[in-house]
Amino acid sequence: MWRLFLKEHAAFIVFQIVLVAFIMLLYWLDGFRNVDTAIYSFVISTVLVISFLLTRFVKRYQYYQRILATPQNMEHMLQREGKSPEQVQNEIYLQKLYRLYQHEVQSLYASQNRHLQFMNQWVHQMKTPLSVMHLLLQEEQELDKKSVHEEMDRLKAGLDTVLMNARLDTFEQDMQIEKINLRSLVSEVVTENKRLFISKRVYPEISIAEEHVVATDQKWMKFIMGQFLTNAVKYTFEPNKKVLIAAECSNGNTLLTVRDEGIGISSSDLPRITKAFFTGENGRKTGESTGMGLYLAKEICGKLGHELSISSVQGEGTTVSVRFFNQDFATQEENDDSSENRRSDQGLRGESDAPGSEPVELHSGKR
Repeated sequence: MWRLFLKEHAAFIVFQIVLVAFIMLLYWLDGFRNVDTAIYSFVISTVLVISFLLTRFVKRYQYYQRILATPQNMEHMLQREGKSPEQVQNEIYLQKLYRLYQHEVQSLYASQNRHLQFMNQWVHQMKTPLSVMHLLLQEEQELDKKSVHEEMDRLKAGLDTVLMNARLDTFEQDMQIEKINLRSLVSEVVTENKRLFISKRVYPEISIAEEHVVATDQKWMKFIMGQFLTNAVKYTFEPNKKVLIAAECSNGNTLLTVRDEGIGISSSDLPRITKAFFTGENGRKTGESTGMGLYLAKEICGKLGHELSISSVQGEGTTVSVRFFNQDFATQEENDDSSENRRSDQGLRGESDAPGSEPVELHSGKR
């Protein structure tokens, strides 16, 4: 403890020694005409310096004890034993630093816990399609390729979700903003989910002009649209319903909406549907909800600078919207895309009415 104290005040002690030596030099240059005064000055200076150091040591004794002791827990640093303004301010700073540390640790713990919980749920859910495919392969009759395709689609959707969840922590390293044709992107996602639309006899209607171009990341936006369309179809239990996908522009902003005619979301669940692992009433109906779909969509939209909003009326349907801010757009006659919508709708209806395309009951994740 004394060693630490002397190291801290070494500069002050050296300064006092130099000061006393300078005073003695003045007396020496004066010829030591008054030796008693010189000795008196030396003794008084030495006594005052020693008294000052002893007083300071006593005041800082408890502080030295605390910082030299081995801490038993983090709360040890929060003890307030400082007396000087410097010590008090130092303790205030350490308390602020500790609160910041606690916030970072809690955020890290919550993130790790979320990843662990999601992985446990995902592994459990992936057993279902694997088990179904295993049973299909064991049957002696001809393999039902349609059922195998459906189970493979479920596996692919689950893999995409877990990969996107893993990449979310390094989002900035995996992001590429570019101008994307909104209609082309939506059409591509609809085509990828064609079997799901056909099996549930739900038909998409795309009302997006060809000139709608937005600045976003194509890969992440396709994942978001896939979540919207998958939820819209899987929560539409009645056949011959529609999923309406539209875009409109105003004041330089583009609003993309996906509206279904499904069962809707209860008003009590609506404020919480973007929370991680929240399944709600609809999730319990399907039995395989992870509660991560809309959570990931909201997180991704936030990182891309888009605004996600959801409205729903139970029993009538749900509307999910993404607002792209400060986007360039051009208008087009409504008749140009309405004819293409009819052709897309008729194409899907034709495939769904083909022989062997009976509706298959599917399960979904969280809306």
